[in-house]
Amino acid sequence: MGSLLSVFPLLLLASVCHCSIEFNHSTQSNSKEEENEGLCALLIRPLGYSCFEHTVETRDGYLLAVQRISYGTGGIRTIPGPPVFLQHGLFQGGDAWFANSKEESLGFILADYGFDVWVGNVRGTHWSHGHKSLSEKEKAFWDWSWQELAQYDLTDMITYVYSLTNSKVFLVAHSQGTLMALAALTQPITVDMVEAAALLCPVSYLGHISSQLVLQAVSVHLDQILLAMGLHQLNFRSDIGVHILDSLCDGHVDCGSLLSAITGKNCCFNGSRVEFYLQYEPHPSSTKNMNHLFQMIRKGDFAMYDYGLLGNVKRYGRLHPPSFDLAKIPKSLPLLIAYGGQDALADVTDVEHTIKEFQAKPELLYLESYGHIDFILSVYAKNDVYDELMEFFNSQRRSRSY
Repeated sequence: MGSLLSVFPLLLLASVCHCSIEFNHSTQSNSKEEENEGLCALLIRPLGYSCFEHTVETRDGYLLAVQRISYGTGGIRTIPGPPVFLQHGLFQGGDAWFANSKEESLGFILADYGFDVWVGNVRGTHWSHGHKSLSEKEKAFWDWSWQELAQYDLTDMITYVYSLTNSKVFLVAHSQGTLMALAALTQPITVDMVEAAALLCPVSYLGHISSQLVLQAVSVHLDQILLAMGLHQLNFRSDIGVHILDSLCDGHVDCGSLLSAITGKNCCFNGSRVEFYLQYEPHPSSTKNMNHLFQMIRKGDFAMYDYGLLGNVKRYGRLHPPSFDLAKIPKSLPLLIAYGGQDALADVTDVEHTIKEFQAKPELLYLESYGHIDFILSVYAKNDVYDELMEFFNSQRRSRSY
């Protein structure tokens, strides 16, 4: 079972220079404990990068960690570059953007190329700081899905960066991060603060998902079983989480290659770094979040959380949950969609469904050999993906300068 756990965080997706604390508006972080044990101290400053911890309080009271890397290792800039915000995926945290070497990790690469890098961490992750009044032991703390992550977490973190930099934000998201982004970008409150967005392995429709392990979990109604049992936190570092994974594999799915069973075949993932990744992942999520994702798989839609007929009437004033309308994303917003032919989570058919619903055709980067994890952990991602991403952002900067 230990071998299964050793690769699990990568499948579902998925060290000190002296620095003073950067104080900002009312939502700054910065107890000694957070400064010494946060993402900046553990992963970013040790490699020579300036990094500061911030705390963003969402409108519903969650305290989210956001890190800022204002310049690369080439020295301090007097004027920060354009802000870029990185949003991680499911069971991950901001560490996902720094998990490989500094030559291979997008967070470091962007900083070295002159961007003002901001790193988001949603509620429930190890890096974030809980809630202003709720304990993580309370059911209410975990009463959310990606719908709230889009409505509150992503929107409020981008608002914080926008207000601090006085500049529109370049957005990069992966996996569940793209689901949050697509939902949030249908709302003027968010899209008006975004200069351009690059979505890696975009998820909005899940009707053609082919992940063996995920489909097995859906078929046995794992989400509903866990909710009925009163398990509201989904933590695969816990004993219960390990047993859940074991039961899904046992006699039902060939977990000899667990990574492939969940994400699809990944061409360029560095398996020798699994032990390093495991120091930080997987991060917890909520069972309600998994329930919402499984609703999407069963129905094939891109809609708000389904509370049942009576619950929907109470919440939404209608029998069925409203759908997110991707046509509401303005055609003026530049989009880059990057997706892979071997991805069992963001299936090509579903991605193409998403693309057809946009008002304007986005720029596309299709890599036949890439799987779900390759877009953030491939040893070749700089040449294959990140150079294209930075050229996309720089082209938007050049067009705005005229």
